[in-house]
Amino acid sequence: MLKRLLSLFSRQDSAADPGDDTPQPAPAKPRSGRRPRSRNRRRAPDDPAQLTLSEPPPPVPRPPASAPAAPSPARPRATMAPAAPSPVRTASATSGERPPHFTLIDNPAGLAPLYTALDRVDELAMDTEADNMFHYRTRVCLLQFLVDGEVFLVDLMTPLPLEPLWERLATKHLIMHGSDFDIRLLHDFCRFRPRSLFDTMLAAQLLNRPRVGLGALLEQHFGLQLDKSGQKANWSKRPLTPKLLDYAALDVWHLPALRDLLTRELAALDRLEWLDQQCRRQIESGLTGFPRDEETAWRVGPADRLRGRGLSVLHAVWHWRERWAEDLDTPPFKVCNNDLLVNIALAIEEGDSAESVLAQVNLGKRQPRLAPSLAAALREGLGRDPTTLPRRPRTERIHLTLAEIERQDRIKAHRDAAAQRVGLDATLIAPRSTLVTLCRDPASLDHILLPWQADLLRDSPDLQITPPAASPA
Repeated sequence: MLKRLLSLFSRQDSAADPGDDTPQPAPAKPRSGRRPRSRNRRRAPDDPAQLTLSEPPPPVPRPPASAPAAPSPARPRATMAPAAPSPVRTASATSGERPPHFTLIDNPAGLAPLYTALDRVDELAMDTEADNMFHYRTRVCLLQFLVDGEVFLVDLMTPLPLEPLWERLATKHLIMHGSDFDIRLLHDFCRFRPRSLFDTMLAAQLLNRPRVGLGALLEQHFGLQLDKSGQKANWSKRPLTPKLLDYAALDVWHLPALRDLLTRELAALDRLEWLDQQCRRQIESGLTGFPRDEETAWRVGPADRLRGRGLSVLHAVWHWRERWAEDLDTPPFKVCNNDLLVNIALAIEEGDSAESVLAQVNLGKRQPRLAPSLAAALREGLGRDPTTLPRRPRTERIHLTLAEIERQDRIKAHRDAAAQRVGLDATLIAPRSTLVTLCRDPASLDHILLPWQADLLRDSPDLQITPPAASPA
């Protein structure tokens, strides 16, 4: 175990110091957030065969914005082949291409032009930038809008009266990419609820694209290879550099044209209603916000294998890291990663002394400042009875009968055949947890699946619901 600790601490010492401003790769998802996406965009090449915003595409069918979703019988369709890739061009804020003009709004007077533009339209493209790689609690730092051909960047790190903005946005149809994080972020920020949505990532999934990131889609359709240098930018730092402002403006620049291209393909496969259902569910799930920290969040890594002193030590050193992360206003992984905490706990579990473990710890430039409190936390954990630690909430363990297992296998085979027929990933229709529920309760089909998903499984013999026999008069 000491050899494993020595190896781990050696690796940590050679990595970027946690006190630096350079983010380190997070071993676990940052608090209530995701790793910022890399989305530095440039104008599409001036090729008449490609769609650009300077030459809008002809009108295409749009998914209904607010009509109630109505199930329709699934019809076999040929799978649309991926579009031929365009010649690759590099999109960079320092390349020779001119970024779109934008208006930066960092004072109350600057909001008036944005409100005027919003009052002219029914839809807009939108995105957000956050700082979850640099602070303990995630903050939304910048809003990007493409409204009727104009790009507006709203600086949320300055005090702005935004109630009129949220009121206007709540009445608009939004075009976004990978909107789950953004909806949750804005819900926690101001309880914002989108009216309706076209998510280009969800659209790409329903077209069975092998790569659904915005960068991959823009490269495929517009021949752009994105510059990823802004992926780990500190969006809360002011002033924002011209390069980052260009990055943010390009973030929404191609979304309407990409939406129109994906809409054409979805319409050809008769899947626009499918997308509308997916987007509605995305909005509803996003309105729950980010999961709140639970008392059992400290159970990281192989914590379930620990039974004795190691479990108490893991609890103590995890909370030690949280306290320091909050005091330093930095993500916990920049104090130390989960592997360090877990290996300390495993070493103690296997009988190593506190002194031998602490002698191997290297916390970089913060070592003199953090080491004494780490030693105190470790000894605090050693003095605690592990049976007094918070327990995981009890959950129902599902034990399937042999008949249910056989039914689940048949439903899975039917799902896989349906997925092959329509050319989709089978788990997009119904993941394994859903199959378990269906094998136990076939009547739940329309309650746990979207209508388009249920329609693809409805003709499975194991999901046919026989109406109860009428009682004799």
